[in-house]
Amino acid sequence: MIGIDDPYVLFAYFGTILVAIVSVIYGLVRRNAALDLVTEEDRHWAREAQEVEDGL
Repeated sequence: MIGIDDPYVLFAYFGTILVAIVSVIYGLVRRNAALDLVTEEDRHWAREAQEVEDGL
């Protein structure tokens, strides 16, 4: 089949293609699933980081 005689190599070849397809589908399904919440701790950390950068 397609010039590959070893069944393990053929399995690995098609398995790689299958994993790539599943990964793309999973990424499309889950791309907007994460909540985009900014907590007060995040704001505090960002303010401190900006002050450090301004001090440099």
